[in-house]
Amino acid sequence: MNDIKKIISESVAVKQRILEDEELLRRIYAFKTMIVNAYRNGAKVLFCGNGGSAADAQHIAAELSGRFYLDRKPLHAEALHCNSSYMTSVSNDYGFECVFSRAIEAFANKGDILVGISTSGNSANVLKACEKAREMGVSIIAMTGNNGGKIAKMSDLLINVPSTDTPRIQEAHIMIGHIVCELVEKELFGK
Repeated sequence: MNDIKKIISESVAVKQRILEDEELLRRIYAFKTMIVNAYRNGAKVLFCGNGGSAADAQHIAAELSGRFYLDRKPLHAEALHCNSSYMTSVSNDYGFECVFSRAIEAFANKGDILVGISTSGNSANVLKACEKAREMGVSIIAMTGNNGGKIAKMSDLLINVPSTDTPRIQEAHIMIGHIVCELVEKELFGK
């Protein structure tokens, strides 16, 4: 039981640090605002990440494209890793570091948003996606851990969870994703 309590306490402590960080809270609000503005301008939101971050990318995209609380019009959001034939062929032909950058080249347009999720901020394929996004005029929101890693300097907006513990970072990422989805939905479809 003590192990369970310790893990829960560590998760709560990370969320408490977020709650007390006014600058980070402002950036989470800016995350919502960027997405709302993109949708109002007819753009879309693309997500990428690896492993648990891929699951988070898919989860947050589904909340936007499906629904969160409200029965409303779907929003164009997608996770770039969901086509396994694409992922395996590009990995085989070009290397795994190119899977997201080629998807950005294929699917993104100027004015869209790329949300790159990497707990370390150093995932090679997410970094290459950001490079391609920058070339194409796609805004970049990075969701990372502690210092943001290499992606911090590449992003227009950095959402860096104050932790170096991957599971605790991912738990906070999904919380932040849920907050953003709820606020986007309220602002666009109001209640």
